[in-house]
Amino acid sequence: MSGVRVLVGTRKGAFILTSDGKRETWDVSGPHFAGWEIYHVKGSPADPDRVYASQTSSWFGQVIQRSGDGGQTWEPVGNEFSYDGDPGTHQWYDGTPHPWEFARVWHLEPSLDDPDTVYAGVEDAGLFRSRDGGRQWQELPGLRCHRSGPSWQPGAGGMCLHTIILDPHRPGRMFTAISAAGAFRSDDEGETWRPVNHGLKSDGIPDPDAEVGHCVHRLAMHPGRPGVLYMQKHWDVMRSDDAGESWREVSGNLPTDFGFPIDVHAHEPDTVYVVPITSDSCHFPPWSPSPATRTTSRRTASCASTAAGPAGTNGSRSPGACRRSTATSTSCGTRWPSTPSTPAGSTSAPPAARCTPRRTPGTAGPRSSGTCPPYCPSRFRRCHDQGRAARAPAHARARAR
Repeated sequence: MSGVRVLVGTRKGAFILTSDGKRETWDVSGPHFAGWEIYHVKGSPADPDRVYASQTSSWFGQVIQRSGDGGQTWEPVGNEFSYDGDPGTHQWYDGTPHPWEFARVWHLEPSLDDPDTVYAGVEDAGLFRSRDGGRQWQELPGLRCHRSGPSWQPGAGGMCLHTIILDPHRPGRMFTAISAAGAFRSDDEGETWRPVNHGLKSDGIPDPDAEVGHCVHRLAMHPGRPGVLYMQKHWDVMRSDDAGESWREVSGNLPTDFGFPIDVHAHEPDTVYVVPITSDSCHFPPWSPSPATRTTSRRTASCASTAAGPAGTNGSRSPGACRRSTATSTSCGTRWPSTPSTPAGSTSAPPAARCTPRRTPGTAGPRSSGTCPPYCPSRFRRCHDQGRAARAPAHARARAR
């Protein structure tokens, strides 16, 4: 029976959860790097024992950690991230020019076929690559130097490159996402880039249909279907069937389509996971624990379900991923039954809820902040309030995302 490993990064350290294929009981290792914020932990597809972690601290700064034995022991490697040449400026929260400044590593993406090659997405938005196991890092400046780069602005959590996806069927093709600039695609191993945001609409920015400027929170792709991408935007859940050339909304009947993570089941390319969040000011699920709906072969039954996440998940940015409520959808993502969570390690967790989609117009619930005071003057605007965020310290903006 195959095993399952879940790598979890939290604000208080990293944890490694392992189980057999049944996922009835779990072994929990950690916290590793206790007391440190772990922005990302990711294992190498080429060597499961090779694991990389981004460890950061407002006092000690950025540290890249590497393990060669599946996380039993760790060693710090290279932490020098220097932008290529004169980095120039981007727009600050108030629209004024602001110099590009490295803050931290948000995402680590190991190569699909070489455990010593790994990519890093950083704040301020830039893409770096190491070919020696993380000891030395070189920027791939084509992304940051895109003609739109000087107009990029940070989101509430900073101007972070938080998603890197490598296409397993087209060597050289990769996708990135930046908050708050949008999604980008390269077809030449990161040398040149172009925006892939056609179909995105973001109310509250000067041009809602702009080529760049959208606050994309996450991209996801199943390796067996690389032309299909899913996106969690600041508001809206989106899908592309042409490698990002165009997007359409698939929020369906989600209680709210605001959220941060999105992922595709490791073995079922039609099953998609999201975590609906009440609003950009109320960062908690919009429901209390209740029975979930599970649909198979167009027949519906009610059952309690677990939110432990898709089998085979090999990395996590969300500290509460194993306890949060989730929603799942199959195929086009237009119908999403809720999936209340049970604690990680539960001995009675049944299969995660799924559904057969309906190809009907979206019926997403209202975008309401409820009784919570709105973070922004308009809950439809981009994920930062320019005046408020500009006055907040850098570490507060990073944690606000």
